[in-house]
Amino acid sequence: MRLDLLDWRRRVSALYAAARAAGDPERGWRTWRDGRDELFASHPQSPFEDDARSRFSGLPFVPYDPALRFAAAVLPADPARLEVPTAADGVVPLERFGAVELDGFGRLDLWWVAGYGGGVFLPLRDGTAGATTYGGGRYLLDTIKGADLGGDGGRLVVDLNFAYHPSCGYDPRWTCPLAPEGNRVTTPAAAGEQLPPGGWY
Repeated sequence: MRLDLLDWRRRVSALYAAARAAGDPERGWRTWRDGRDELFASHPQSPFEDDARSRFSGLPFVPYDPALRFAAAVLPADPARLEVPTAADGVVPLERFGAVELDGFGRLDLWWVAGYGGGVFLPLRDGTAGATTYGGGRYLLDTIKGADLGGDGGRLVVDLNFAYHPSCGYDPRWTCPLAPEGNRVTTPAAAGEQLPPGGWY
């Protein structure tokens, strides 16, 4: 079980590494998408139970839009701390360390997962939540689990085309940290992973 999870995380990290290394962002996104479909369909750590996995035919996505990729400067933000309860991971401590400003979407808080090793966490609940995307929102970055599109010089690559649902969006047995107030916008982000008609369950 633990080695399966290790393998899942290695593969996810490899998909993001391939996306970062691609000369063309859309080509990198397609590699990432195809790899996710393969993992969801066949990996033991897929968030789908066996019956849902047998019916799975691919994650629905909006076509890639290059206008929704940003090299966003990390801006200062007032420190804040959240302690988010989850079923599997216990309490997940999050510390706000900055923010990014995305044209058309406004300011989003950046969080540091304050557990062992740490990582950048950028969730988003936009105007599509509860309609075409999961009601709790989606994730843009979660570097502790490999979801990292790179950046340098005080900037992070934030690409809304890579927005993906947390595990709890696929199966109710999971609980996940969801987008807090500073990561909620009313503007619809017509990009990234979508819900299939009728949802997953």
